[in-house]
Amino acid sequence: MNTFQPRRPIRTARPAPQNQEKHKINRFITAREVMVIDEEGRQLGVIPTREAVNMAQDRGLDLVEVAPQSQPPVCKIMDYGKFKYREAKKEAEAKKKRTEIQTKELRIRYRTDVGDFETKIKHAREFLAEGDKVKFSMRFKGREIAFIELGQQKFDELITRLEDVATVDERSPKMGNSIHIVFAPKKA
Repeated sequence: MNTFQPRRPIRTARPAPQNQEKHKINRFITAREVMVIDEEGRQLGVIPTREAVNMAQDRGLDLVEVAPQSQPPVCKIMDYGKFKYREAKKEAEAKKKRTEIQTKELRIRYRTDVGDFETKIKHAREFLAEGDKVKFSMRFKGREIAFIELGQQKFDELITRLEDVATVDERSPKMGNSIHIVFAPKKA
């Protein structure tokens, strides 16, 4: 007699689809009673949630939970599509006004020649004019570490050449085999 029984796969219940919205609307509101505000902004008082949802649907609108942390939660009768559209517009406007400062990195050597050095300074001035920070980094290979003072002198020269458009934001001490200096645009 064979006692081997094949294993059956364990079936798990599928999770209910999640409402991906920021606010709970209509049937996704879990509180039993809610404080309801109508579309004109008048308080209608504390009403059972089902009644409030029916009231909103009779008006062709949605019941939206706007303050879930209060007791009872505050819900407003509104057109949720228009509400989401206005919120997206506000967010886009705020994003447009926000400025991100980037750090552009330029690499030089302690023995970078005059022509290349002038080009690096020209690029740094362009980046600073756009409002970005500029980081000059210098790496020393092998025995070059003995010439770190020459690298510091090159950074001092950078400071004097860029002092009209930038301020030194950060100047690193010797870290291993590299040093760097960061310039920030001067405030107008």
